[in-house]
Amino acid sequence: MHPFQYVRPRALDDAVAALALDASVALGGGTDLLPRWKDGLTAPDTVVDLTEALPSTISTVGDAVVIGAAARLETLAGDPVLVSQAGAFAQACAAVGTPALRAMGTLGGNLLQRPRCWYWRSGHSCAKSGGTGCPAVDGEHQYHAIVEAGPCWAVHPSDPAVALVALDAVAVIASASGTRHVPMAELYGTSAEDATREARLAPGEVIVEVRIPRAMLGGRQSYTKVMQRGAWDFALVSLAAVQQTNGDVRLVLGGVGPRPWRVNASIEEDVASGGLDDDSIDALAERALYDATPLPGTAYKVTQARGLLVAAMRAFGGAAR
Repeated sequence: MHPFQYVRPRALDDAVAALALDASVALGGGTDLLPRWKDGLTAPDTVVDLTEALPSTISTVGDAVVIGAAARLETLAGDPVLVSQAGAFAQACAAVGTPALRAMGTLGGNLLQRPRCWYWRSGHSCAKSGGTGCPAVDGEHQYHAIVEAGPCWAVHPSDPAVALVALDAVAVIASASGTRHVPMAELYGTSAEDATREARLAPGEVIVEVRIPRAMLGGRQSYTKVMQRGAWDFALVSLAAVQQTNGDVRLVLGGVGPRPWRVNASIEEDVASGGLDDDSIDALAERALYDATPLPGTAYKVTQARGLLVAAMRAFGGAAR
């Protein structure tokens, strides 16, 4: 480890100024940064601790619930307002890692964590490391993507991000140049756009807070996560399912692609219309995954995703609802 400078600004302006320096990195809970540092995937000259510069509060401002990026996942998972009004998000926070990781991890850090692809993290040359191709295609790939894949087949790792996309949340992003608002559905790109990064953030930008619109609160919400070990693991497949009080439906899958993957809006509309029998629901779930392109070892993810969608569609649009 080469020498580095550690700074802990108390004000946002000081934090973004420090992040504007070359070879600087943001530190939240450190649950992703420190392992990447240990593996040689980053070598910062300046580490900017954001835990005092960014808000950690949960509040209602205007027509939105505002969640500070420095809020700990453990806090978010148990917050009474989020549990009752944004259940999919609270459940997603509760599904992250272990109790210790949730106690340390921050919302902003979790949303911007890097993929867990073992080829990239082991230093193999690949599209994500600046090379070409993806070793997973011809190697072990049972945890990799089934939609929007290539040239990198790694999947997005954040649970809360999946729920926030389903809740039409907006990320407030700051830098030394100012502040901008980005819908969570637009925050992440595909590897075809740029395989070396996941979030559409410029150098020096940081998430300050996330806003969930009041219109998306309440209704019926759930976050379901399928894991290999049953607990304390990343999602093989997950689903954030939200039915608003006006009946509109949002279905967003995680663990299947380079970003949270929302089901086609026409399918959501069919589910929201209600009165669907089992055959219709099966057909809709099949149609939702029509564009899936699994590798041989990830075909099971299509089956898992279909099962999660069928269960949500029956709850929201079944004939006996």
